[in-house]
Amino acid sequence: MKAAAEPEQTPQQIAAALEAFLAESPAAVVLEDGKVLFDMRRAKYSLSTEHGRCTVQFWGEEGNLVRRVSAAVVRSKVLRLTTHRFGHVRTQLLEIAADLDRRTPSTREATRIRFLKVLERALFRQFPDCRADAFRTAMDLEKSFGPAYARGLLVRGQQAWAVIAVNREETQTTVDGILTLGLLWLHACRESGDGRRVVAGLKLVVPRGMGTLTLSRLAWINAEAAPCELWELDERGEEMEPREAADHGNLKTRLIHAPNLAAAHERFAEAAARVLALVPEAMRSVVEQRVRTGGEMAFLLHGLEFARVRVGASAESFNRVEQLTFGAGANAVELTADTEADLRELVTRLFERRTATGDKRDPLYRMQPERWLESVLRRDVTLIEPHLDPAHVYTQVPAFAASDRGMLDLLSVSRDGRLAVIELKADEDLHLALQGLDYWVRVRWHHLQTADHFTGLGEFQRHGYFGGVMLAKESPHLYLVAPALRIHPATETVLRYLSPRVDWRLVALDERWRSRPKAIWRKHNRPQTPAV
Repeated sequence: MKAAAEPEQTPQQIAAALEAFLAESPAAVVLEDGKVLFDMRRAKYSLSTEHGRCTVQFWGEEGNLVRRVSAAVVRSKVLRLTTHRFGHVRTQLLEIAADLDRRTPSTREATRIRFLKVLERALFRQFPDCRADAFRTAMDLEKSFGPAYARGLLVRGQQAWAVIAVNREETQTTVDGILTLGLLWLHACRESGDGRRVVAGLKLVVPRGMGTLTLSRLAWINAEAAPCELWELDERGEEMEPREAADHGNLKTRLIHAPNLAAAHERFAEAAARVLALVPEAMRSVVEQRVRTGGEMAFLLHGLEFARVRVGASAESFNRVEQLTFGAGANAVELTADTEADLRELVTRLFERRTATGDKRDPLYRMQPERWLESVLRRDVTLIEPHLDPAHVYTQVPAFAASDRGMLDLLSVSRDGRLAVIELKADEDLHLALQGLDYWVRVRWHHLQTADHFTGLGEFQRHGYFGGVMLAKESPHLYLVAPALRIHPATETVLRYLSPRVDWRLVALDERWRSRPKAIWRKHNRPQTPAV
C-alpha cells in the first residue's frame, strides 16, 4: 500500500518547526551529506517568511549559507529540511541533528563493550610480554570517569602502565578529552597502588587519524612527572601505531586582522541609532557595541548579543545588503516596520530581566554565563591581575577552527609587555586546563614568528593588535579564570602535570561576580601572588 504523502507546509509552519527544534536543541549541528556545516552553540541563524516562501540563513566562523526551505520533517531526533539553492531547481537535504552523537544509549553501550575486547587483543599483539589488567568502561563519577573511556593497566612484573582508550564511534570532542582523563587515570592508579607495583606512565589509544590535538598537547606535558605515549588504533585490523609528540604538523590557527573600529562605527552609525532607540533610555549606557569584523557589529547586554548589524546576502539574491536583526540567542528577526513593536517589547523584557540582581531561575538571566563573565572582565581585566593592561583586551585572537572551540578566551598584555592568555569558564569544566593550554600554544606560536624585516613588528602588531606596546620576548602567561565553586576539583591535578615551561595562574572569582566581581584567591606554578 502506498504511504500517504506528507501534507504541504506553509512557510510559517516550516519556520515554526525550525525555531522549535533549535530552541529545544541548544547543541544542535547542521549537516549536509553527513558533514557538519554549523555548530549551533556558536553559529547564528535567521528566518524570513516573506514573499510566500521560507528562507533560512546560517552564519558563523564556518561560513555563510542561505537556502529556501520547502519542507521540514522530524525523523529520529533529526530535523530534515528540503532546501533549494537560489537559481537551482534540484532540491538538497539539510539535516539538523539535536546532537553530534546520534546513537541510542543501548548502541553506545554495546559498541563500548565490544571495543574492550578489540583493545585487549590489540594490546596483546603490540605488547606480548605484558598482560591487560582490570579493563572497564564503567562510570566513576567520584573520579570523573565516563563510560566513553576504556581504561585499565598494562602489567609486566612489578611495573605497569596506565592505559586509556576511545573507540572510533565516539565524537571528536570525546577523543580530544582523552589526555585530561588519561592524566586523571594515571594519578588515580598511582594513588590507589599498594607500593608493590610502579605505574611508570600513561599510554593513550585513539582511533586512527583522530589524535592530532592530543599530540600537540603532549608536547607540553611534563615528561618526568607523566611519561606519555600516544598510539593510534585501527580497530578493523586490530593494529596499533605510535605517534611521536614532535609530529603534530601545522597548528589550526590564524590571525584575523584587527578591524578598523572607527571606520566600522562610522559605517554602522545609523543602524546603531536605530538599535538604541529601542532600548530603555536609562539602560543605553550599558549596551556594549562590539565590532566583530569590518562588516559586522553586535550589540550586547552583559555579554548576550541581542542585536546585530551585518553586511550579508539578500534573501532575494546574492547581492550584499546591510541587515539589522534582533533576537536573544541563536535566532534572529529582521527589524522592519512590521516587527518594530514586537522587537521593542523583546528588548524591554531583556533589559528588565537580565540584571545582576535578577531571578536566577529566569532563562534570560541564565543564558550564556561565560559571555556575561567575559563582558565583566573586558570592562576591567585588572580584576584578574592588577598589572594587566585594560587598554588592550581582545576576544578569540587568534581564531580557531570552529570544531576546536567551545569556550571563550581573552588576550591581553601585562604592563611590562608580557602577553596574557585568559581562559574563562562560568561553570564547572573538567577540561579547563588543557583547553586553556590549546589557546596558549597558539598565541605562543604566533608570538614567536619572525618580526617583519622592515618594520620590526611581530605578527600580532602587523595585524593591528597591541598598538604602541613593546611586547616582551617571553612566552605568554596562562590565566585560568572561573568562579571559586565552579573550578572542577580535578583541575589542579591536571595542572601539576603541565610542563614547567607553561607559566599558569589559576584565578578564583567571588561567586557574586555579576554584581561584585573580584578575585578571592590565586594559585600559580611560580611564587604565589596574594589576591587584592
